[in-house]
Amino acid sequence: MSDGEQAKPRRRRGRRRGRRAAGPPQTATDQSTQPRSQATPKPVPGPHHSNTTAAEHKPSQPKKSRPRRPPDRLRTVHETSAGGLVINGLDGPKERQVAALIGRIDRRGRMLWSLPKGHIEMGETAEQTAVREVAEETGVQGSVLAALGSIDYWFVTEGRRVHKTVHHYLMRFLGGELSDEDVEVSEVAWVPLQELPTRLAYADERRLAEVAGELIDKLQTDGPSALPPLPRSTPRRRPQTHSHTRNRRTDERAQQQPGRRTNGCGQGQ
Repeated sequence: MSDGEQAKPRRRRGRRRGRRAAGPPQTATDQSTQPRSQATPKPVPGPHHSNTTAAEHKPSQPKKSRPRRPPDRLRTVHETSAGGLVINGLDGPKERQVAALIGRIDRRGRMLWSLPKGHIEMGETAEQTAVREVAEETGVQGSVLAALGSIDYWFVTEGRRVHKTVHHYLMRFLGGELSDEDVEVSEVAWVPLQELPTRLAYADERRLAEVAGELIDKLQTDGPSALPPLPRSTPRRRPQTHSHTRNRRTDERAQQQPGRRTNGCGQGQ
């Protein structure tokens, strides 16, 4: 270097320092002085690293919910029955006419009065079933005069859903004596025609009693020809299921109480 040249100041090169975060100065601590139990190991990526847990490698899977079991569907069956309203004293004044009713005790211990009826057996028409069931459940004989109407309803029993249809007929009393020998019947009784709206337990049968009153008026005024013709009924060709929903009395009770009730309120002679 010549004397005329001035020495340029030497530029100091040093390592570029990073910016410090705001806050109090950190205390210099040696990592080696910390206990090993408190030192946080640095996770190394990889499936075989000893410091990584299984939850870090295995992706979370949603829990499989068990499929809900669909409710059991009840088998639907159809049943058909027939019965009748037997009137004694059709040729006399209406105030003295009586009808044969049956009584059954329900689960609450109440006496429910209704019209006698039962299943239509194979080979029977609805009219034949009405005559037979009236005789079996009340002990009296009757003949069919006119149709009162049909009632249908649903109920569940013995794992089945039952759709039941009952055909009812107006019947004339021919003879016999009231009896409750049928195990499905608790009591039988002659009930005045005017008391049927308050004695019958079911609203559908009370409406049938009103129809019976209108037909009786026509019968007394214009004779049997004024009654509407019976609907066509064919014999049943297939057997049907019988639902056992009534309270049945045991054979032992029937053996302990021999005899017949003739008035629905006590034993006969």
